[in-house]
Amino acid sequence: MRALVTGGGGFLGKALIQRLVARGDAVRSLSRGSYPELDALGVEHVSTALTDAAAVANAAAGCDVVYHLAAKAGIWGPYPEYHEANVTGTENVIAACRKQGVGRLVFTGSPSSIFTGANQEGIDESTPYPRRFSSHYAKTKALSETAVLAANGLELATVSLRPRLIWGKGDPHVIPRIVKLAETGRLFVVGDGSHRVDVTYIDNAATAHVLACDALSPGAAVAGKAYFISNGEPIPMRALLDKILAAHGLPPVKKTMPLPLLYTLGAALEAAYTLLGKKDEPPMTRVGAQILGSASWFNIDAAKRDLGYVPAVSIDEGMRRLRD
Repeated sequence: MRALVTGGGGFLGKALIQRLVARGDAVRSLSRGSYPELDALGVEHVSTALTDAAAVANAAAGCDVVYHLAAKAGIWGPYPEYHEANVTGTENVIAACRKQGVGRLVFTGSPSSIFTGANQEGIDESTPYPRRFSSHYAKTKALSETAVLAANGLELATVSLRPRLIWGKGDPHVIPRIVKLAETGRLFVVGDGSHRVDVTYIDNAATAHVLACDALSPGAAVAGKAYFISNGEPIPMRALLDKILAAHGLPPVKKTMPLPLLYTLGAALEAAYTLLGKKDEPPMTRVGAQILGSASWFNIDAAKRDLGYVPAVSIDEGMRRLRD
């Protein structure tokens, strides 16, 4: 197949492109940076922002499928920036698919779009979006997912995947941050750390996207739907952190902090950063405290049934790869 991957230079984007190239697909990557490792794979690269509608349309020319991974992540910053990147950018991708006759659109959504700030245990895709979103990122991911699913029809079949906390070998974000905090004595568990969370190993996340593409066509069971993706192994937060630390030869985490105290700290830091006009994200925010202190795991039966999704790399196997 001929595929366009937006955000191809990201952690998930690179893993997906490697998978697509390995199976013989012709791949074009769209992102704002340059990535020699993708050039080495023979991947065509288009350097542009998603807000350039004409450039996005040109990038989609001749493609059978678009994997739309690119987004502005985070939980800090002005709303217009998130809306422009996530909502307007997605609208441009949808318009590009229609203009170029692309038949399939696989969108990377986020469980953040349905996060309420409280425990969410074993929920499935019937869970509605909240009346109040936890962050600008969550709101704009919900809006963009809604647009993608509404675009599903006879000429363009669409699907959204919601992978939970992607991690693994080559992770430039989550794992390095945890390790750095541990090495500097600043890592702690919120509460007693018994609340369970879902995670998704990088290979499993990439596989889910390929499966979604292959199952997608007008009228197919997956068309117009959203799916939670994870390892299907809800794990206590403390156990997860300890496994990551063990893979790096570090001792288990010992420090703890009550959720109410962490939430108060997040509120104070937000107020200070706002007062000082600082644009970088505070080291803790209210929603960050809620995410760290809440149970968050999902029922992935729908993905197993409709996509044929089976998490091939377990958490323990992923940790072994991380250690190696």
